[in-house]
Amino acid sequence: MTTKRNALKSLASASVIALGLLGAMGSGLAQAQTKLKWAHVYETSEPYHTESVWAAEEIKKRTNGKFDIQVFPASTLGKETDINQGLTLGTVDMIISGPSFAARAYPRFGIAYYPFIFRDGDHLIAYSKSPVFAEMVNEFRAKTGIQVTAYTYYGARHTTAQKAFTNCAGMKGLKIRVPDVPAYRATPEACGANPTPIAFAEVYLALQNGTVEAQENPLTTIEAKKFFEVQKAIMLTGHIVDGLTTQIAPHVWNKLSDAEKKIFTDVTQEAASRATAKIKTHEAELVGEFKKKGLQIVQVDRQSFQDAVLKNKPLESLGFTKADFDKIQAAK
Repeated sequence: MTTKRNALKSLASASVIALGLLGAMGSGLAQAQTKLKWAHVYETSEPYHTESVWAAEEIKKRTNGKFDIQVFPASTLGKETDINQGLTLGTVDMIISGPSFAARAYPRFGIAYYPFIFRDGDHLIAYSKSPVFAEMVNEFRAKTGIQVTAYTYYGARHTTAQKAFTNCAGMKGLKIRVPDVPAYRATPEACGANPTPIAFAEVYLALQNGTVEAQENPLTTIEAKKFFEVQKAIMLTGHIVDGLTTQIAPHVWNKLSDAEKKIFTDVTQEAASRATAKIKTHEAELVGEFKKKGLQIVQVDRQSFQDAVLKNKPLESLGFTKADFDKIQAAK
């Protein structure tokens, strides 16, 4: 009987261990099935996408497979307005997007789009690591629940058109596509142009069929979206030095442990640095490439644009403060 009882006890113990192992395996499987959707509007050839894919795999690796993140490029989950709204609605988990859209909920972010506020890409990245930006990120999360984890250099925005111009006056009456954000409209409006908001995914067709005559974007985007096929000149206005933020939805961020938050932050910042380096290198090469394609490259009188913006679109008229402006100017 004793032997039988011992055998039964051994069998029971083995069963408990087996159940425990199965439970652990089940837990691991459940972790591996935590799927997240990461959306953006950029092409698969662009570093914003390729480095997001790298980050998704790296997060999966560093969390031992807990997070399975799929990156959806090229507006496949909606236009930029849609994916920004999706963070709050719960239809999207992570995005890369210009903070101009976040500025609709938190206007202070919008100052990054005030024309000529940044000297160059290095200045923008310095701003992203500054106390004033950290303060904005915290206030934005307090208001929306959305966490900004990284900032990627997007490029200096230049203007393309069917006809070349050399100064601010040359834009008068020009029908130009811009994002539907006041700071983006500031330069063309200050110069007497007619800014027309059109969704990013629809810009090529709008240029092709003459709905608009011009648009403005970084050189890398002009290449990736093939705007050079339907435009004849590129004016190097450099009116906005642009960046993209990586944002995580509240329904995801609030469930992460502190260790997981650090992993998401570290990895997305690494991805942003990698993408920024690639963008800067490629940007420097593109002027020559566009010349070879037959486009007219125009060095403009940038001061004429700056003067018009300061006169016709002062900081305060767009809801920004001199205090924030000065702090950003001081970022190094």
